Amino acid sequence: MSAPAQKTTTGSDGLAPAFAAVRVRLGLVAALLALAGLGWWWTARQMGGMDQGPWTSLGALGWFLGIWVVMMAAMMFPSVAPTVALYSRMTRHRSPLSPLLFAAGYLLTWAVAGLAAFTLAAVLHRISGDVLAWDRAGRWVAGATLVVAAVYELTPLKDVCLGKCRSPLSSLLGSWRDGRWGALQMGAKNGAWCVGCCWALMASLFALGVMSLTWMAVVAGLIALEKTLPWRRVATYATAALLLALGALLLAAPDAIPALTVPGTDQMTEMNEMEPMPS
Repeated sequence: MSAPAQKTTTGSDGLAPAFAAVRVRLGLVAALLALAGLGWWWTARQMGGMDQGPWTSLGALGWFLGIWVVMMAAMMFPSVAPTVALYSRMTRHRSPLSPLLFAAGYLLTWAVAGLAAFTLAAVLHRISGDVLAWDRAGRWVAGATLVVAAVYELTPLKDVCLGKCRSPLSSLLGSWRDGRWGALQMGAKNGAWCVGCCWALMASLFALGVMSLTWMAVVAGLIALEKTLPWRRVATYATAALLLALGALLLAAPDAIPALTVPGTDQMTEMNEMEPMPS
């Protein structure tokens, strides 16, 4: 009787580390999702009443970068959580801070992308003034941006970048770096693949209203579907079709697009009477 009991105890002890590792990974995913939820709440508070439709003013650099990083955490953490959990599994015998540093490196890359977008907008404004105003070229550039984003969904580069985001194991193994600095570097590299995958969708968000919580949620949902839906081609082709339809509507009948703030309308007038954006 004693031998079987000893085997049972040994087997239970042998499974304990595996169960502990699973709990750690689930806790990490839960923490990332909680941070995403907190990001949505904070973003909703900060951006309330600031949606001015396509090419909404970005405000001052410091304010924009702060809200941009929180936006990226809110939009991207749900879809990147499995990658961070995989990295956590691969580093379970190393520093427990490594997964958090990985996530920080990921956000750092998106912060650089946000800085590039702000710089481009500032340079364009300095060169051409209010060329992106709705009654000038703004409407046409916004529509063209959506069409370009739809086309990008079907390109080989999009396919490669999306593949890295959906199946990150080979990418992690091929660029492994030890230590905390290595975790930050690997997170930044994963973020670069994500930027390559999603830059056109983020450009679409600017074209629809970067301060719009509704369109922010729509773009975040499209990103999550592309990265997690088992039918990869269905996700990308459906996203391309939606972007193309939105681009056509924006050019032909912008009032028909739900939740779109069209400059010059009564809705826009009401929003202009609200508190102005911080500068």
